[in-house]
Amino acid sequence: MASGFGFDLKATDGAARTGVIHTPRGDIRTPAFMPVGTAATVKAMLPESVRATGADILLGNTYHLMLRPTAERIARLGGLHKFMNWDRPILTDSGGFQVMSLASLRKLTEEGVRFSSHIDGSKHMLSPERSMEIQKLLGSDIVMCFDECPALPATEAEVAKSMALSMRWAQRSRDAFGDRPGHALFGIMQGGVTRDLREESAKALTAIGFDGYAVGGLAVGEGQEAMFSVLDYAPGFLPADKPRYLMGVGKPDDIVGAVERGIDMMDCVLPSRSGRTGQAWTRRGQVNIKNARHMDDPRPLDENCTCPACRSYSRAYLHHVFRAQEMISGMLLTWHNLHYYQELMQGLREAIAAGRLADFVAAFHAARAEGDIEPL
Repeated sequence: MASGFGFDLKATDGAARTGVIHTPRGDIRTPAFMPVGTAATVKAMLPESVRATGADILLGNTYHLMLRPTAERIARLGGLHKFMNWDRPILTDSGGFQVMSLASLRKLTEEGVRFSSHIDGSKHMLSPERSMEIQKLLGSDIVMCFDECPALPATEAEVAKSMALSMRWAQRSRDAFGDRPGHALFGIMQGGVTRDLREESAKALTAIGFDGYAVGGLAVGEGQEAMFSVLDYAPGFLPADKPRYLMGVGKPDDIVGAVERGIDMMDCVLPSRSGRTGQAWTRRGQVNIKNARHMDDPRPLDENCTCPACRSYSRAYLHHVFRAQEMISGMLLTWHNLHYYQELMQGLREAIAAGRLADFVAAFHAARAEGDIEPL
C-alpha cells in the first residue's frame, strides 16, 4: 500500500459500502462522485465552487493534458494542483480510453499506442511507462495504470486478447510507478461482459497488487442492463479492503445502481456537459430548461435544493439566459448539477451507514417516477 494512502471501510448495507479514502491531500468520503476536470478545469466552475458542492476529489485527463499544455509545462509550473488551484486530491486517468475514442491514425503494438493528436495532428506515443511518467509530472494523487480499451462491438476473442494485453501493461505500469509515498496506483479490470474474463483479469491484478481497483470497459455503449449484470459479480472479484472505482459513470440511476452493487468511486462529464446544454438533473429527473414551458415560471428548478441556481434564480431566468446564450446559464446549471450529484452521494453514504439503503433507493425511484413539477 502507498504510504499515506489508505481505505477505511465504515459500514455496509448488502453489497453497498461507505468509508473513507485517506490521502496526504485530504480524505475522500465514499461512495464518491468525482467531477471531471479534463483540461485542468471543471468547465464553467471555479475550483472553490466545485469544493462548495461537496466534492472531495477531481479527475484530470492524461491524454488531454499531455497534448495541451503538456505535462512537462505543468510540472515546471508547480504541478497540476497548483496550476489549477485545487489543493485536494486529484485522480488522473491513464489516457487509454481517449486514445481509443479521440486520437486518429492509431497503431497498437505490445509497446503501446502510436497516434496523431486530434488537436493538431502531431505524432505521439503512449505506453505504460510514458503514462506513468506523465501522471508523475502532473503530481496525481491517484494514478491509473495504462490499459487498452477495445472499441465496441467486439467479439469475446477480441475482448480476451485486449484484456490479456491490459494485464501485461498493468504489470509494466506497476513497475514504472515504483515507490511513491503519498501517491496511489489503481489497476483496471477488463473483460467486457464475460464473467470468466472479468475473474481472470481480477486475479491478474490482485497478484500484481494495487492500492485500489477500477472496473473498466463499461459505460461504453453496452446499456444499463448489461452494465448492472457485470456489476452484480465483478466487484466481488476485487479485494474488499481496497477502493473500487467504476470509470465513466454516469446518470443518477446508474450511480445508485452501481453503489448498490459495491462501487465506491465514480466519475462522469455528464453533470457539467448537461449544464452547458440546458439540462438540469433534479431529484424528479431531468429538466430541459430550454423548453418554452419554463418561460414564465417563477419557481426554482427544485424547491428543496440549496444551490445558488435554485436559491436565487427562477426557471424563467434560467430559460432566458440559456436562450440568450449567456455564459451564466452554463455556470448556474453546472453548479446545480454538481450540487445535486454530491447531495445524492451524501444521501447514499448516510443511508448505507444507517442500514436503510433500500428505503433511500425506493424514495429515489419514486421521486423520479413522479416526474418534474407541472408548469403554473
